[in-house]
Amino acid sequence: MVTAVAVATLALAWPLADRLGTRGWTAVAVGAVLAVLNTLAAYRLVVWSAGKATVTFFRAILGGMLARMTVLLLAVVAAIRGADLPAVPLVVSLLGHFVAFLVLETAILSRPAVQPEAR
Repeated sequence: MVTAVAVATLALAWPLADRLGTRGWTAVAVGAVLAVLNTLAAYRLVVWSAGKATVTFFRAILGGMLARMTVLLLAVVAAIRGADLPAVPLVVSLLGHFVAFLVLETAILSRPAVQPEAR
């Protein structure tokens, strides 16, 4: 589902491709990919820590968040300085997708758990 959201938003942004140019469009795609990888890593940590002790859960979630944000920062710096991608399209894409995935995550997690019917 995360990949589908990223693909859909990139398709919606396609009309801006000429205006952004090749490097700008590459920056938008890199921002989307980084957001997808961040979301999948967060999901993996939640799945791994589910059912474990509360301390383990919070260490995985909070420590994982710190690690993911550090990796994201390094990746953004590398993309901007190392690959010479324009900062604004990269950051706008990354933050836009990040917010979209947070909304999706909140919507999914706020649903009540489905209880199996008693027989």
